[in-house]
Amino acid sequence: MRNIMIVLASLLILAGCKKSVDELPEATQSGANTFGLKLNGNFWTPQKFAGINAPILKAQLTGSTINDLLITAQNFASEPLESQFNLYIKNITGPGTYQLDQNTDIYPNASVSYAYYVRRKINPLNEWITSAQHTGTVTITKWDLTNGIVSGTFEFNAGSMDNSEGPITVTDGRFDIRLQ
Repeated sequence: MRNIMIVLASLLILAGCKKSVDELPEATQSGANTFGLKLNGNFWTPQKFAGINAPILKAQLTGSTINDLLITAQNFASEPLESQFNLYIKNITGPGTYQLDQNTDIYPNASVSYAYYVRRKINPLNEWITSAQHTGTVTITKWDLTNGIVSGTFEFNAGSMDNSEGPITVTDGRFDIRLQ
């Protein structure tokens, strides 16, 4: 019985360990619910942590006319820290390239499209956002409202919201998500 308890305890500990990400998900357009990027050259994907049953990836239409797209991807694997990316496209009209190049607040007070990254331990520790000085693009490659699929690519530089950290660089971003 003691051996079984040791094995079970070991499995629980291993299940909670941070998973190493060594590649990005394939860039698809099938609604595969994938998201990935390189953050300052390091791979980043949404990940759960043992015991947390929260959604780690979602795409939703928002705004007063339901034509703003908000994509949220979370990584809980570095518990007690978590990190999150938001891509917000104001007035999405379909496939095409959307600029992330203006100053704005974050959702729900955003007035223009932006990308946002946060690291937090309950409360935000560090936050970065695109702006007129730190820019980027999101390219929507598939916009299928009939089947509820949005796919695309992105890249951007983002500046620290409180200037306590240097800027971040995001490259090779891709997503293929079912709208909720």
